[in-house]
Amino acid sequence: MKFKTPNKKWTLVWIIVALIFVLAVFPVPSQKPIKYIDRESGQVKIEKVYGEKWLDWLYHNPVGEASLWIIAKRKIVTSIYGDKMDEQSSAAKIQPFIKEYEVDISIAQKQNFNSFNDFFTRKLKPESRPIIADSLAVASPADGKILAFTNVNNSDFYVKGFRFNVQSFLNNPELAKKYEDGAMIVFRLAPPDYHRYHFPVSGTTSSSNIKIEGNYYSVNPLALRKKAEIFWLNKREYGVIKSPIFGDVVMVEVGATMVGSMIQTYSGTTVKKGEEKGYFKFGGSTVVLLFEKDHINIDSDLLINTSKGLETTIKMGEKIAVKK
Repeated sequence: MKFKTPNKKWTLVWIIVALIFVLAVFPVPSQKPIKYIDRESGQVKIEKVYGEKWLDWLYHNPVGEASLWIIAKRKIVTSIYGDKMDEQSSAAKIQPFIKEYEVDISIAQKQNFNSFNDFFTRKLKPESRPIIADSLAVASPADGKILAFTNVNNSDFYVKGFRFNVQSFLNNPELAKKYEDGAMIVFRLAPPDYHRYHFPVSGTTSSSNIKIEGNYYSVNPLALRKKAEIFWLNKREYGVIKSPIFGDVVMVEVGATMVGSMIQTYSGTTVKKGEEKGYFKFGGSTVVLLFEKDHINIDSDLLINTSKGLETTIKMGEKIAVKK
């Protein structure tokens, strides 16, 4: 009786497959929790991260990192998932999500939603987000967690030794020169947050945003610790608000993993502080404000917390800075 010699090519293939499987299920090193300051109480808290295990695997496992590069950062994946969140069947996810992340739904303008994205892009009752009335104050454009820097060129951002690159971020060297020594304020919106964004100051702006194509990496700190340049790799769009008080303020919306779309809802060229500018569909996302040098004084608590590497919770309409 003759035994066939195993095909060396297929043996190698199976060894490779087995190796990939072992690497894929290999435990990811435990990551440091995301700590932040609750602005209202001043307490240090730990964030409950949506999809934390998935993010850990994507950004800290070799197979996860490979799948991130090949698949997860691509528009098609985000688009497919975003479309699923528009389907009526996705509404079944709403109540478990509200319970898990303690979302205050009582302040929403409506209580019943047709899909998860309908819930995700919910409008709030105006009285739940009062806008700082002082004309010399800058209002937070969004709910979320905030990092603030008085000078972009002298600041490390998220990762020690990493310097934010304004030119790459705006993809406009001439415009970027105005902000290289200016202030930058970053607002990170997690999935449980209110996902509409508003104008931080009054002034005039163009009727449409400048759009920059890019990828769809996560903007969660778990991802940024590993890949700090995400902010100028991701899809983003921006406009310049010309304010007689605060100069030319750049407002940038940054897409992220599973952010199906950034929808601009404003019309016209004259805008008012607190007026809605647009909204993000499903996913965590980011708004970035850039101010020219010596135009604002950022609130001291935000700067102190940032210097300690801690984000601060913020609500849309709250004061974050004043005219210098």
